[in-house]
Amino acid sequence: MTARELAGELEVSLRTVYRDVEALAAAGIPVYAEQGRAGGYRLVDGYRTRLTGLTESEAQSLFMVGLPGPAAALGLSQEAASAELKLLAALGPEQRVRAGRLRDRFHLDVPAWYREADDSPYLAPLAEAVLHDRYVDLVYRRWAEPREVERRVAPYGLVLKSGAWYVVGDSGGVRTYRISNILRLAPAADTFDRPDDFDLAAHWRRHLEEFDRRRFTGTALLRLSPGLVRRLPDLSDALLTKAVAGVAPDHDGWVTTELPIESDGHAAQQLARYGADLQVLAPTGLRAELRALARELLALYDND
Repeated sequence: MTARELAGELEVSLRTVYRDVEALAAAGIPVYAEQGRAGGYRLVDGYRTRLTGLTESEAQSLFMVGLPGPAAALGLSQEAASAELKLLAALGPEQRVRAGRLRDRFHLDVPAWYREADDSPYLAPLAEAVLHDRYVDLVYRRWAEPREVERRVAPYGLVLKSGAWYVVGDSGGVRTYRISNILRLAPAADTFDRPDDFDLAAHWRRHLEEFDRRRFTGTALLRLSPGLVRRLPDLSDALLTKAVAGVAPDHDGWVTTELPIESDGHAAQQLARYGADLQVLAPTGLRAELRALARELLALYDND
């Protein structure tokens, strides 16, 4: 790169570039100037730095992380690009080619099918608060009444799941808040002491397990037609697919299985889409919900 290109990339003056190149050369870095129209500053071919002890395989593996979208959402796109340049500097010429292939040929798309990523305008200031152990005051929209609540939160960490960002923090107990449900947020001036023994990944695993325990309040006994069983892999219903896995069909080809459900009303809305290919045997409350739903649909369309 020319001195002018380096100055533009690093947002410094030409004098700073000249001075720093001299300092690098004096420190034993094999950088040299090449004259001519295609000239500029170059490193000797094959030179690489052992960036903080990274091995070639370790540096290459970091290109598989593939998180430009989340990095930009956190306000770290420039830092991520800078880190990528430094990682490339840790590799030799052949390894740089391989790293480029990994970067160009593998891509991580976080949101699930049929939905967009959450709109999280307060993500960047929350990330700042998390990094600097600073309290935030927020107004949060929740399901229960009162719908809008005010909280002062000590944010311990951020979690990205299926395109939705969550903040885990202490607000009179460690809780999880969906960032897209934050209506207003103001970073506070005072800081907090983050517990030394807090493990974000371990906490999140426990949170998901507890969420499933609270979510499923009952079990439904179902019969699925052979056609529905064949189509399940294409229907994005992980719970039902898991429920029929390994279950032998009866003499008619139908599969009888049990499915955990949140409530009779919620299960009726979820299972009605399968029509006559799915029969609910129990509980009676769920059967009644499905009958009521069928009557509503008949009443709506009978005039046709």
